[in-house]
Amino acid sequence: MKTIRIGSGAGFAGDRIEPAVELVEKGGLDYLSFECLAERTIALSQQEKMRDPSAGYDRMLERRLKAVLPAARANGTKIITNMGAANPKAAAEAARRVARGMGMKGLRIAAVTGDDILDLILAGDYTLDESGRPVSDLGNKIVSANAYTGLDGIVDALAKDADIVITGRAADPVLFLAPLVHEFDWARDDWSALGRGTLVGHLLECAAQVTGGYFADPGMKDVPDMLHIGYPLAEVQADGSAIVTKVDGSGGIVSTATCTEQLLYEVHDPSAYFQPDVIADFSGVTFHQEGPDRVAVDGADGRARTGLLKVSVGYVDGWIGEGQISYAGPGAEERGRLALQLVEQRLAELGPSVVESRGELIGVNSVLPGAVSQAPPREVRMRFAARCETKDDAIRIGEEVESLYLNGPYGGGGVTKQAREVVGIASTFVPEDLVSQTVTILES
Repeated sequence: MKTIRIGSGAGFAGDRIEPAVELVEKGGLDYLSFECLAERTIALSQQEKMRDPSAGYDRMLERRLKAVLPAARANGTKIITNMGAANPKAAAEAARRVARGMGMKGLRIAAVTGDDILDLILAGDYTLDESGRPVSDLGNKIVSANAYTGLDGIVDALAKDADIVITGRAADPVLFLAPLVHEFDWARDDWSALGRGTLVGHLLECAAQVTGGYFADPGMKDVPDMLHIGYPLAEVQADGSAIVTKVDGSGGIVSTATCTEQLLYEVHDPSAYFQPDVIADFSGVTFHQEGPDRVAVDGADGRARTGLLKVSVGYVDGWIGEGQISYAGPGAEERGRLALQLVEQRLAELGPSVVESRGELIGVNSVLPGAVSQAPPREVRMRFAARCETKDDAIRIGEEVESLYLNGPYGGGGVTKQAREVVGIASTFVPEDLVSQTVTILES
């Protein structure tokens, strides 16, 4: 029976590169997919593209390709990634430069576009899912609108014999589902197969999360050799059943527990996981430990897609100003609380316009609000942050914290301050027939 081997080379934009190299060199892969795009990432990338039309794609694209292309070319492994972010065509040009610089001729690179639907959203009458208010209420604050596209563009690119496929805002599991549809020729209304392929993609999309990363809890859930944690690969059969595993000798662990945690990650209703191509049903999924670091995956299903595509709308949501200062020794917590009080009172009396604020003592109550110290902490770090309408107001927040050097409790040190623009994210939905994908092929 035909088996396709797909590896996960990254689970977010800043992920490690070495495990992907290990996969492509030793994993016997047909495909290596890099999932590097988050909701805010693409809005920030759109802002970069507005400043520079040749920018707006993942800044680690070139580094990743230089690392994996030699083995990928030698082993016949195709690469699929959403590192195109806001500018897949510029990313494809960058990939071509990398290939040419490495002396690789005849490499076919596909840019898949069509997810950028800002003009459509601005011209239409759409509603924000979170608030129920019209998208138009955001006015000129909107900087991006990208649809979560399905598998059509990637499948088309693979049918055109692309060696590297670079997309924008494709849905995360699609990076793994599309090559399965291409290889096994699954019908676009074979909902069960699409549901099972979506499960494979969901298990792989976060890379090390299924091989022991974001899982370890010493003494409770021990993970061997996390220093050299290996990234996952799946051996997938034509019926959509799969084995999740990793390269022999790599660090980490693949178990029914790691797979179960990843199965539930970011899934609100396991029986209805909405995707552009199918509504996947994970409620009947089973995992079976077939051997060390080998877990059999089965039981996913699916039903007809909704006909709607989710759209991630990025908008400018003001500025955040922040300042931090440390206190140590006897009375550190009390001095930290006094510092917070002084900043809050100063801002109330003199300060800039603040939309919302948060003050906390890192090590006391920054993660668990209202927590009470069991013993006096030896050190704390006070952090005060506020969201403001203007950059100047945001800058004032850090300045007030810095002024505590000479105007606050004794012993403060290590002040840091910053002001940054906030890009907010909201969602809406559009009919799928309003969004079309285009594939552009470049050759090295």
